Amino acid sequence: MSAKLPERAVYRGRFAPSPTGPLHLGSLTAALGSWLIARHRGGEWLIRVEDLDPPREAPGMAHQQLAALAAFALESDLEVVWQSERTDLYAEALRKLLDRELAFECRCSRSDLSASAGIHRKCVAQPSGKQAAYRLRVPARTLAFDDAIRGRFVQELGEDVGDVVVKRADGYWAYQLAVVVDDALQGITDVVRGADLMDSTPRQILLQQMLGYATPGYAHLPVIKTANGLKLSKSLRSAPIDPADPLPALRLAYAWLGQDVRALEGSAGAGDALCRALSAFRPDRIPASDRVLPPD
Repeated sequence: MSAKLPERAVYRGRFAPSPTGPLHLGSLTAALGSWLIARHRGGEWLIRVEDLDPPREAPGMAHQQLAALAAFALESDLEVVWQSERTDLYAEALRKLLDRELAFECRCSRSDLSASAGIHRKCVAQPSGKQAAYRLRVPARTLAFDDAIRGRFVQELGEDVGDVVVKRADGYWAYQLAVVVDDALQGITDVVRGADLMDSTPRQILLQQMLGYATPGYAHLPVIKTANGLKLSKSLRSAPIDPADPLPALRLAYAWLGQDVRALEGSAGAGDALCRALSAFRPDRIPASDRVLPPD
């Protein structure tokens, strides 16, 4: 499999769940938000399964997530892409980085980097790792981007991020490399996702620049948190949504996106609800801050 960059003529967005647990209200909100913005822009919406971390994945969960999305009438406009089937593409990207000396082999373990709070700026004198990882050689520079929802975001790459792992010591591909390669090769023009991933965006833009990829637009949706500050997916309250009864969860997700849920009144199913939601959708009403669930 060889990488070939597509031409980008129309808006193309995506939703990329990891199969680590059932779809919940937070992930549904991200899926719905990305779908609404794609349709509002007259574009395509794709689904990509980020199944690159087998130790954290639950058997059969990816297919369960896809079935749940289908029950909410959220289906990919093109064939679903599975990252586990694209390892040759990630290897090709790593070879390019290594050939240009933009990536390097590293045996520093987490304990080796404890003095720098886990941030890798240079390899320690005697690294303790038995297996080698590969890291991106991150320069000491400032990188900023303009988020469509949250505005200007600035990060000091060398100070705040350090040398990013692109292939883990256990042999698995790192999220940061895979997401950049897939967004480029799938022709994703705009990335709409939860704001918990906003901090990763500058390092992904750096990778895009190093690999010669175009940089998509970014919009980071509000993350739903509990009253004690936990992201919903990491909380005991992240119970799976009910695909057999999609309308209550769709109304909640639409409300969390700052939209008027009265538009969904009288919906005759998930497909009808999405049509009504799109007709009344106003991107400018999406909150620029995270949402907190009430105590009850």
